Amino acid sequence: MRILVTNPSRLLLGGAEKYLELLLPALARRGHSLALLYEHPFDDGAATIDGLAGDLPAWCSDEIGLSSLLDQVAAWNPDVVYTQGFDDPNLEDALLNRYFSVLYAHTYYGTCLSGRKCYSAPRFRLCSRRFGASCLLMYYPRRCGGLNPTTMWRLLEIQSRRKKRLKDYQAIIVGSSHMRHEYELNGVSSQKLWVLPCPNAHTPDEIIPMPRNPGGRLLFLGRLMDVKGTDYLLRAMPLASSKLGRHLELTIAGDGPERKKLQEIAHRFAIDVKWAGWVGGQRRSELLRAADLLMVPSLWPEPFGLGGAEAGSVGLPSVGYANGGIPDWLIPGQTGELAPANPPTVEGLAEAIVRALASPSHYQNLRLGAWEMSKRYAPHQHIESLEQILAFSSLQAPERVRCLGSLP
Repeated sequence: MRILVTNPSRLLLGGAEKYLELLLPALARRGHSLALLYEHPFDDGAATIDGLAGDLPAWCSDEIGLSSLLDQVAAWNPDVVYTQGFDDPNLEDALLNRYFSVLYAHTYYGTCLSGRKCYSAPRFRLCSRRFGASCLLMYYPRRCGGLNPTTMWRLLEIQSRRKKRLKDYQAIIVGSSHMRHEYELNGVSSQKLWVLPCPNAHTPDEIIPMPRNPGGRLLFLGRLMDVKGTDYLLRAMPLASSKLGRHLELTIAGDGPERKKLQEIAHRFAIDVKWAGWVGGQRRSELLRAADLLMVPSLWPEPFGLGGAEAGSVGLPSVGYANGGIPDWLIPGQTGELAPANPPTVEGLAEAIVRALASPSHYQNLRLGAWEMSKRYAPHQHIESLEQILAFSSLQAPERVRCLGSLP
């Protein structure tokens, strides 16, 4: 197949870009012809999503302009366009009008005004509304986003246009059953929706996790921002420590706008926290192997939460709130423990930590379950399923297999 892959950025910025870094060379090895379209220029020498994929044809729409871009894409003649979303609605319109197109919705693309899909006032709660102009009525009272009215109206225009265009995609791929429901809620036909979680780039350990007594070493990986719930985690630790009768320590590997606030909370409650900053590669692996639990206390509905599969690769179970796509892989009593999410509470999270760590035999079962779970997200399974979706979409096949790659 001739596959044109599009993404707003060519740089390695986040989850979608890490996904493409894995995907592009894998598709090339399987004999597909690939080209890359991205929107924004970047400085030479920076790490890019196609750095491991060889010398691909690549075009930047901001640099060469829409008309020239479309001429070059037409000359290359793709069978299908595989996109991770667009910043430029005119570019999205032009490609959808010309080519069979498949969207991977990594986030709430065209289904939420702010993209957070939760309220933060008077307290955090999940939002189950269908996206539309009426969301403006909730934006300020429920603090769905910021306080700038210009931004609010701009987001409404962007997301409304995206939602209107969803019907023109031959297929929309999502990472979890939660996201499938989200797009069905917003009018996308179930016949267009495929559940295909992002692949786990970390190969599971070959040897079964060996029994060990659980300690009290907790690990948080991610950006320090309000919707990640790290402040709830800090407040839950003294409660869990008291019930377990043992000391708990937390390593926070990440950074962000909430760091100062979190440091103040840790100091106020005398919580043992190690601030590791952003980590990757070998250091990230070392932290995962040293921890007893991966903490996923997200207050917003994560579209999937791939970190849990990564942790499971080394036999590390997770604890988090039961929201978004997390329950697809965090199965209570099997791969970790869940706390109620609507609303999320400090007490509920503390109780989930206690359930995970109180019994050595139960903890070992969680380690085994997490390890087995991680195998279900192997890259080759994702690639094979994606090939089917792209081929069906380019041929407009009437019969499709639903929920490829999803958990039973």
